[in-house]
Amino acid sequence: MLRENGTTSILPQLLKDEVNRHMGKYLVKRLLHGIVSIILVVGIVMVMIYSMLDRKAIFAQDPVWSKQQANQKTTYMYQKWENYGYLDYVTYGEYLQTLVRSGELTDEERQSAASIGKTADKDSEVAAQYVAQFTDYYRSQGYTIERLDAVMSGRKLAKGGQQVLFAHKDKPLISRLWNYMTGLVLFDNIHKVEEDVGERGLTFTWHDPAYDDGRVSPAILGNGTMHKYLFYMDGQFPYVHQNLATIRLGASYTVNAGIDVFTTMTRSQGSYVLSPMTFPTGLQEESADDLHTATFQAGSRENNPVNADRFTDDYTNVETVKRGMSKMGYSFVIGIISVAMAYVLGVPIGILMARNKDGFIDKLGTLYIVFIIAVPSLAYIFLFKAVGTSVFGLPGTFDMESDSKLMFILPIVSLALPSVANLMKWMRRYMIDQMNSDYVKFARSGGLTEGEIFTKHIMKNAAIPIVHGIPGSILGSMVGAIITERIYVVPGAGNLLTEAINKYDNGVIVGVTLFYAVLSVVSIILGDILMATVDPRISFSTKDR
Repeated sequence: MLRENGTTSILPQLLKDEVNRHMGKYLVKRLLHGIVSIILVVGIVMVMIYSMLDRKAIFAQDPVWSKQQANQKTTYMYQKWENYGYLDYVTYGEYLQTLVRSGELTDEERQSAASIGKTADKDSEVAAQYVAQFTDYYRSQGYTIERLDAVMSGRKLAKGGQQVLFAHKDKPLISRLWNYMTGLVLFDNIHKVEEDVGERGLTFTWHDPAYDDGRVSPAILGNGTMHKYLFYMDGQFPYVHQNLATIRLGASYTVNAGIDVFTTMTRSQGSYVLSPMTFPTGLQEESADDLHTATFQAGSRENNPVNADRFTDDYTNVETVKRGMSKMGYSFVIGIISVAMAYVLGVPIGILMARNKDGFIDKLGTLYIVFIIAVPSLAYIFLFKAVGTSVFGLPGTFDMESDSKLMFILPIVSLALPSVANLMKWMRRYMIDQMNSDYVKFARSGGLTEGEIFTKHIMKNAAIPIVHGIPGSILGSMVGAIITERIYVVPGAGNLLTEAINKYDNGVIVGVTLFYAVLSVVSIILGDILMATVDPRISFSTKDR
């Protein structure tokens, strides 16, 4: 008996350990496949952007481009291509500056070498020496050397016709992809700032100097780091913040010039929120500055008297506090509520339609599904907006300066309408398929009531594929809805990709693509786990048993 009881008690634990082992293997395998898929997707997008599309298209909406003339237009073109990530571009002047920094040239010698002639045969002896050195060095590195002779208008130099010398080389896909993927997370450290900042190090304090009321608020501050605050606490979700590791999806050049894609999606918007503030120098004034975001900016106190009055060091570059949420914040709030509404309405109605097949509820629900499928989304959203604004008096456009929550109603309901119809359709179908299965007939012959069959078998089996889509629906809320956000003027993330494509903002296109790919992979993995949790018959093992 002891042996039998012991075996009986041990068996469930062994089965549980086996399931956990297979789950662990599955997750590792799925994660590796997901990482490979993400890298391939980003690589394909890079090939399409940097190799297959005409790179001159980026100047289509550039007002500065049309004003450039002669050689100036060519140099502007190459500078922009470097900014957009197409190539490496080095001017002859930049090369001479590197020689000065390395000690090979004095500043006086650099000035003599920089004065190249209007044509190559008119170079001075010093200039010709360094031009040859520049040419040999960069040509050995695989660069193409271009020298544009001066463009003359009679005896005078034409506008934009200054002679120039530069080298350029297209960035190989592998190195571009490698640099991008390895630079996704930027780790701060005390050697990040190259300038002389005095004694470098980290300081822990229980009393955050950003607050002048003596409150207990732990913080870690750095000197020599890019961020002044590496760790701090405040009253904003998620309450504990860090700047030690920063996500970098790629810089924008047109959509939000100079700002990283991740920052663009997560930075607050709207008007400034002023509050009483005491700056490090002791100056007190109403300000929207967020001292916790301070980053190093060399010479900022010396060159700006305002900074000198406020700060004791060059950690003066701060973001501002704004009253609105971020792009991702607005999209997620609207998206997550619409997802909840869709499941709360769509699943029960789909069940009622299946249980009353060919009845009034089924026919009414089918009519709604057909309407949603047949009518273009743009049309029914405008129709719903017209009804909501004229009949119910709801706001038809979004206003970040308003405290009214009513402006969320129409975007949320408009976004939920197609999801409700989709869940109704599939829930009805899965339910009817299960109701016609052989195991239901056997269950009836075994004496189970219709209620038991429905709750213990039909409902559970029909819900499995629906459950799989829940993580994707939730995470998909972060990316926003393009049409809905445009119609209701929601300052969300839905329009970010289309705006980047229209403006040829390559950094944003690649960054948003990576973000979408990561969400897709995570959604699939979470969906599989959730589906296996609902139905224990689903095994993570790939072996046949």
